[in-house]
Amino acid sequence: MAAWTWRFEKADGTEVEPALVPEEFTTQGDAESWIGEYFKELREGGTDQVRLFEDGTQIYGPMSLHAEEARPAEEPQESGQSPESGQPQE
Repeated sequence: MAAWTWRFEKADGTEVEPALVPEEFTTQGDAESWIGEYFKELREGGTDQVRLFEDGTQIYGPMSLHAEEARPAEEPQESGQSPESGQPQE
């Protein structure tokens, strides 16, 4: 049976001990649900990013735990507004 595990890192890729130590997960979904539930505690404990592994093979990452601090996506413009100013176009 596959084992899904997380690697916890600083922003420079250095491995760190996580504030919360998870078990090995039996599914990718369980691993992702866990990180989604505890990412704030992990971030506050010094983890900046994570990598997901299946049986020792990296599946994806690094994935930042600071995503919510990133610049918000631009809101869609209503038709007839200039994308730069949001003012009505002539």
